[in-house]
Amino acid sequence: MKWRVGVSGGLPEDEVIIRCGRVDDTVRKLQAYIQRLSGPKLVFYKDQQEFYLPPEDILFFETGGEQVYAHTAADAFRVKHRLYELETMLPPGFARASKGVIVNTARIYAISRNLASSSQIRFAGTHKQVYVSRHYYQSLKQTMKEGF
Repeated sequence: MKWRVGVSGGLPEDEVIIRCGRVDDTVRKLQAYIQRLSGPKLVFYKDQQEFYLPPEDILFFETGGEQVYAHTAADAFRVKHRLYELETMLPPGFARASKGVIVNTARIYAISRNLASSSQIRFAGTHKQVYVSRHYYQSLKQTMKEGF
């Protein structure tokens, strides 16, 4: 892999461009690393307040009706993004667990595996739990093995 850095004065913000012949694991990891450095710009809402939480405080995101909620160990906050938008904004280590849930794999304490249906995910230091569907189980395990 070749790389180079070019400096252009007068840019309103830094920009990273990845040129590749195909998107492979190396390119995905590089993209994820850059996203982690720049950090998502998420605002969380509860009552009439706005909160600015670091992504590592979030256990999981889930849909509830027409809303998306971010759960911490002790609270839940509304987010003004859809889950598919969050997938592109969140740092590495966040993965789909089901159609309506994205989990922070670094905060997973245990997975109670159920071969016939969804498996239960538990988080350390809280009673909160979600389920990973059979469809997403393997990709979730792969994200956890990559150790982001």
